[in-house]
Amino acid sequence: MKVLYNDNHLAVVEKLPGEIVQGDKTGDPTLIDAVKDWIKKEYNRPGNVFCGLVHRLDRPVGGLVVFARTSKALARLNDMFRNRQVNKRYWAIVRNRPPKNADTLTGYITTVERTNKSYISDKPKPGAKEAVLSYKLIGESDRYFLLEVDLMTGRKHQIRAQLASIGCPVKGDLKYGDKRSNPDGSISLRAQHVDFIHPVSGKEISIDAPIPDDPLWQALAASATQKEKE
Repeated sequence: MKVLYNDNHLAVVEKLPGEIVQGDKTGDPTLIDAVKDWIKKEYNRPGNVFCGLVHRLDRPVGGLVVFARTSKALARLNDMFRNRQVNKRYWAIVRNRPPKNADTLTGYITTVERTNKSYISDKPKPGAKEAVLSYKLIGESDRYFLLEVDLMTGRKHQIRAQLASIGCPVKGDLKYGDKRSNPDGSISLRAQHVDFIHPVSGKEISIDAPIPDDPLWQALAASATQKEKE
């Protein structure tokens, strides 16, 4: 586990694909427990320590997760996430070039709990929630394309479902239509950047996740850097 930011009130860590943020029916070790253990060892604290969960990432997704280390920070961060005062940017690798180099996608999302899958429709329907995101093409290789995604709403599997709806399922995401799985069971979607105003100190926090030590991620990140310079 990589701790990318830490102070008395919050911690930002990198979640690896395959890790679960909090407990589920599998009983597998959780990221929140790993953070608690780290705090105990780092500060030599016996007994239980406080660690509040503010948001989640799907199990096959990697990237940044913010945890609150005090109840004050937890309450304020919850309000900030609810009011869209925390800016998160995701990176997604897709096999198909998107219809446009940049666009805003608006649809209505319905989740079927039995299959743990979300569906996008163009028009409102009973039980559906509005889903809005914007994306832009920031890097590419001979076979793959790197998209930067900003969420305006936070719905279950929103990025995965909406990118699939335009013919661009995330690489490795069999659930949403990709042809092949990734060898490690991950999908090529990452919470790559987060910035917000610290809920207690008021200072600006801006954090980028490390680029995975994977040739494709490294190549597409280099392509994105090159495009930014042009």
